[in-house]
Amino acid sequence: MFNRTSLQAAAALASISLIAGCGVFSDPESAGEKRITIGTTSSPSTLDPAASWDSSWEMFRNVYQTLLSFPTGTTVPKPDAAECKFTDKSSRVFECTLLEGITFSNGHKLDAKAVQYSIERIRTIDAEGGPNGMLGSLDTIETVGDRTVVFKLNKPDATFPFVLATPAMSLVDPAEYPADKLRPKDGKVVGSGPYVLDSYQERKRAELTRNPNYKGFADRKNGGVTIKYFDDSEAMVKALRNEDIDATYRGLTAQEVVSLQTDDPENKGLQLVESTGSDIRYLVFNSDDPSVANPAVRRAVAQLVDRDELVSKVYQGTAEPLYSMVPKGIAAHTTKFFDTYSHPDKKKAAEILEKGGVSTPVALSLWYTTDRYGSATAAEFTELKRQLEASGLFKVTVQGKPWTEFQAGYQKGEYPVFGRGWFPDFPDPDNFIAPFLGKKNVLGTPYLSPRITDQLLPKSRRQSDRGAVSKEFVQAQEIMVQDVRLLPLWQGKLYIAAREDIGGGERALDPQTVMQLWELHRRASW
Repeated sequence: MFNRTSLQAAAALASISLIAGCGVFSDPESAGEKRITIGTTSSPSTLDPAASWDSSWEMFRNVYQTLLSFPTGTTVPKPDAAECKFTDKSSRVFECTLLEGITFSNGHKLDAKAVQYSIERIRTIDAEGGPNGMLGSLDTIETVGDRTVVFKLNKPDATFPFVLATPAMSLVDPAEYPADKLRPKDGKVVGSGPYVLDSYQERKRAELTRNPNYKGFADRKNGGVTIKYFDDSEAMVKALRNEDIDATYRGLTAQEVVSLQTDDPENKGLQLVESTGSDIRYLVFNSDDPSVANPAVRRAVAQLVDRDELVSKVYQGTAEPLYSMVPKGIAAHTTKFFDTYSHPDKKKAAEILEKGGVSTPVALSLWYTTDRYGSATAAEFTELKRQLEASGLFKVTVQGKPWTEFQAGYQKGEYPVFGRGWFPDFPDPDNFIAPFLGKKNVLGTPYLSPRITDQLLPKSRRQSDRGAVSKEFVQAQEIMVQDVRLLPLWQGKLYIAAREDIGGGERALDPQTVMQLWELHRRASW
């Protein structure tokens, strides 16, 4: 039969097993030695950390190591290859001490110089689409002896540990990775992570085995992992049902998730693990465009969008409404857009436009990318058009373009309103606000808010206790609600579909929603 598992349900089942006095596994050690096979539609764009700020992080997290990391259940960086801390009160000097005896998978020593080399290499190469942009607050790196690394920052930045914990800052062997150019595409990896990449066929297959030299926080619950890369999710789901793979991650469509929840005989022996994701979707308003330059137009749109209907009709419950750029599950999450605009209301929207001196119907052009955020994006924008036009206040056109063309267009300011998605670099509210503001931001559309960029963000970054900065981010969100330069729509849910004999799905995704393959394991017989 088909089983649906949430994180809460998984915890309850574990408790029941303990109370009953019987373990889930008859031979846990034997089960931990078994290999599993995973399917995904998200193949790496590169195997070199200096070149990637994308879904390649899935591979990096499992074969490389970082100084800090985000074990399941945490939202702040924890030790991985090192113990780290700020040594000053202004959050400008960050010191890390490596574990003793740590080595790369080839046996070479991983020392302080290797750490310095790895991070400096990112800055030197400065690859297009690479992670150098994450190191804007880094000034210099110094080493003290073999095990101590000191990062000196050019300004207070309490988020720097979060940056070091991303797979983008993976540590590499200086003997294997050139200092000033990317490693040749040879399908090989030399890291110090939980697994060794034994073989790799781009967009087809990867074979991972346990790294015998590994020292870190990961508790590997399987003997190794085979990853199969699929061009489309339909073939991946078919492989799961045919028992060609044991589990999936990344790539399930809303329709497939719904299909997997039915009592269809094809779903016999399958389970679906659901968790809240931190990826978000939102609209961007280009205030330099005459059609949305008047804040009244943007506020009227915010007053009309029905998020509940959007996620119900288009995403069939596989997403949830979002009323803040900071999603649920992240500190400082609020519902400021709901608090301000409440439920969709045509009368209130008309009043907003009238007070703003805007004649109706307002001609509005919405743009989206056809090949980056999933096949449901077109339906999403069709639904937004329907909602706005149903009010009689807007006349909407919708146009889509492939990502390359779409990206070039919004960076040139060609689109009045366009849809974007955000997959966070790290689970801190700063990463859901700072990237979108300033003259130069990730949107290519300047959004100047001196109160946020010159006061609230710098103040928050001086505070190393990230739980104590909610006030600044709540204030920032209040300002963003009044500006309506960005309109949050929804945040995704995460799903892992697996055979019933596969455990660990409820712990496999870390707070960055990066897959920790070591959590997955094959259950032994009862």
